[in-house]
Amino acid sequence: MNNSATTAVKRHKNHHHRRHNGDHQSLIPGLPDDIAQICLNQVKPSTLFFICHSWRNLIYSPSFPPFLSVYALLLATNETKNSANFTDSVQFASFDPISSKWQLLPPPPPDPPLRFLVKHPSFISRNLPIQSVSVSGNLILLAATADQFLPAISRPLIFNPTTKQWSYGPRLAAPRRWCAAGALGNVVYVASGVGSHYNVQVARSVVKWDLDNSSGPNSVWEEISGLKDGKFSREAIEAIGWKGKLCMVNVKGDAAKQGIIYNVGMDTWQEMSEGMLVGWRGPVAAMAEETLYMVDESKGVLRRYDEERDIWVEILENEMLKGAEYVAAAGGRVCVVGGGSTGIVVVDVVAEPPRLVVVETPVGFKVLNIHVLPRMSH
Repeated sequence: MNNSATTAVKRHKNHHHRRHNGDHQSLIPGLPDDIAQICLNQVKPSTLFFICHSWRNLIYSPSFPPFLSVYALLLATNETKNSANFTDSVQFASFDPISSKWQLLPPPPPDPPLRFLVKHPSFISRNLPIQSVSVSGNLILLAATADQFLPAISRPLIFNPTTKQWSYGPRLAAPRRWCAAGALGNVVYVASGVGSHYNVQVARSVVKWDLDNSSGPNSVWEEISGLKDGKFSREAIEAIGWKGKLCMVNVKGDAAKQGIIYNVGMDTWQEMSEGMLVGWRGPVAAMAEETLYMVDESKGVLRRYDEERDIWVEILENEMLKGAEYVAAAGGRVCVVGGGSTGIVVVDVVAEPPRLVVVETPVGFKVLNIHVLPRMSH
């Protein structure tokens, strides 16, 4: 055996010995790993990612403070055109801003099988909505349309990025679609909507589910003060959690609309202020439930709501924001999906002036909805 081969055998034996004796590469030589991690927790994940493999693995471990990622519901655009596109054309994915890579989420449970009706000849110019919210770091699917225009979801489907697992929430007494869906704190809200047929009681009803009681016999939907009419069952609507309230309008875009606000503490509904309603001209998201951001879909202008003056203040205008369909806000950034739904515009609203970058979506897919949640653990 030559010298190089002998050296290789010795290296293999040493590696084998270290592996079976539980040795591993220290995060910081000379320091216990728990102390080293306390130090590394203060470093930006983007810095740790490019230094070494052990630090790269650390930022994806459950013990490391998770950074934020974009989560998207994606629809395949190369499906054979027929009377309907079902769940096999829908994917759930996460964009990791540190590695700049998309990663598919594990598939939802197969039982019962999800059957989302996304397209239909009666609505050839638009996709049938799949409604979801982000709550307490979880992605929750709440409403969609199934075959024969039936509600597709009878109980919430929950994805936890830390465990990378799906689970179910409590069953809805009246499953619905084209409803108002939103969250405030750890509570999910579903209002109005249509079941298998239009029903005035369902169209006026509002229910909530507290994730703090998400297990055991207390995991139920509770009915709260209802709406005065069924005018909020016309479209899939986002109910935006903001300063202890839920804000929503019943029509999207520039059309004349009705706006209402639910006061959680008082369990009462009130009319939306004139300035907020008039300026609500596109998708809206709340940053940390404190600041409202809206994209004027016809003009491509990002605005922030000024409560004291009851006006929407312009932040920036850009052609890529025109036709905005979905928006999410977290960590000082507003993420916008435009009319083409093939790219995500990310605006750093903390920077002065605001900075804008584009995240390309996976080839062959368009975005049906987005959220900002903690990154997935490895």
